[in-house]
Amino acid sequence: MKRLSLFGAVAVVCLIVAVSSSISSTATALAQDATEKAKPRKKAIERSRETVKMLDNIFKQTIVLVTDKYVHDDDDFAAGSAAVLLFKNISESSDNKIRLIDATGDPYDTDNVAKDDFEKKGIKKLKAGAKGHEEVITQDGKPFLRSLTPVPVVMQKCVMCHAHYADAKDGEPIGAISYTVPIK
Repeated sequence: MKRLSLFGAVAVVCLIVAVSSSISSTATALAQDATEKAKPRKKAIERSRETVKMLDNIFKQTIVLVTDKYVHDDDDFAAGSAAVLLFKNISESSDNKIRLIDATGDPYDTDNVAKDDFEKKGIKKLKAGAKGHEEVITQDGKPFLRSLTPVPVVMQKCVMCHAHYADAKDGEPIGAISYTVPIK
């Protein structure tokens, strides 16, 4: 009888060790999964970069097109104002956050200024000649790519609404588009 009890006790101890080991392994695997999720893979980051490039091209081409075809005098609705409204609507209806921000120090609208360290640092870099600025962040446990792209004066019509742009040098950023896109 005692042997059975001793055997039962050994079996219970073995079971406890096995369950404990399994729990520990599961906890380790979950911790690794969380770390891997927090650190997105290079291919996922590159996909998000490509998304930013595509959106940036579409938005900038649209602003130029609207300015060229629909802005004829300073009473017309400015393409930049349309872009701000478009970006606000996109940001409110999706995980993509997009903002048009001023780089001149004289914003058309006071809401269009760099609001955080990322945007402020990015504007300085763009003004110094950088082609862009980006970083990977985590918000609410999810990875995002933040990217800032320059907006130069590309048409004389821009000066109708923004007289201070007349002094901008070719290629000098007068603004930037700030993107925060999910990394998937």
